[in-house]
Amino acid sequence: MNAMTNVAGDYALDTASFETIARITHAHSGITLNDGKRQLVYSRLAKQIRKRGLSGFPEFVALMQTDPTIRREAIFALTTNHTKLFRENHHFDHFAAQVRPALVSAAERGRPVRLWSSASSSGEEPYSLAMTLLGDNRAVGARLAQRDIAMLATDLAPHVLSVAKAGRYPAEMAKDVPDRFRRIWTTIADDQMVMAPELKRIISYRQLNLLDPWPMQGKFDAIFCRNVMIYFDEPTKARLIERFAELLAPGSFLYIGHSERVIGPATDAFEPVGNTIYRRRA
Repeated sequence: MNAMTNVAGDYALDTASFETIARITHAHSGITLNDGKRQLVYSRLAKQIRKRGLSGFPEFVALMQTDPTIRREAIFALTTNHTKLFRENHHFDHFAAQVRPALVSAAERGRPVRLWSSASSSGEEPYSLAMTLLGDNRAVGARLAQRDIAMLATDLAPHVLSVAKAGRYPAEMAKDVPDRFRRIWTTIADDQMVMAPELKRIISYRQLNLLDPWPMQGKFDAIFCRNVMIYFDEPTKARLIERFAELLAPGSFLYIGHSERVIGPATDAFEPVGNTIYRRRA
């Protein structure tokens, strides 16, 4: 099939345009767009073509190749940002039971605690992790938030980071937060759920392409990289796992998505300790 349309009068996504979009997207983000993603590419980018008053996909692709701003906006539009608070809750259960006690003890002794949500999207994952770390006692959690605790939350797309920084979500999302956390770390105001200032205090949001050089120098106690590698090819996944291993302290943890796995040369650096949970070997 050489062209594709949604409804009569819409733009045709020809094969040459789709293949060029896929090649550019992979080169700049690592995301692989196979033929099964044609409909996604069409639906996400036709809106941009319409907004700019362009003639169709060939003109838009030509601009992607020459205009860095349009190229970035197109890749941001193609980034899938489906997420929710406490998604894949077994990870947070494991963190609470197996990781948190040691980190709380370390923080109380004055040792830095460092966490990384490497594909934070609109903030649901880092806020879930921050609630889990601070715990279900507001006074204790507030004191803990004053310690040397920092969570880095990064994402490729700046528009989702803006949502995350605001820390305000539709009130109906409160149903995804366990009662013991919701009642002390969130409030409802004007039909929105608002995250507590203690949570915001320990999270720093930054734009970062996982394929680019990373500015971080120190070691992390836990890294979350969930449901991102499913969009990468095998060599990109393997290299990403290697880079995570380099930044994880011995005995620290890597959490990945439910359909992902550790692969490549760094496999021996990790010990599986749960469902898509890995401990960095010494």
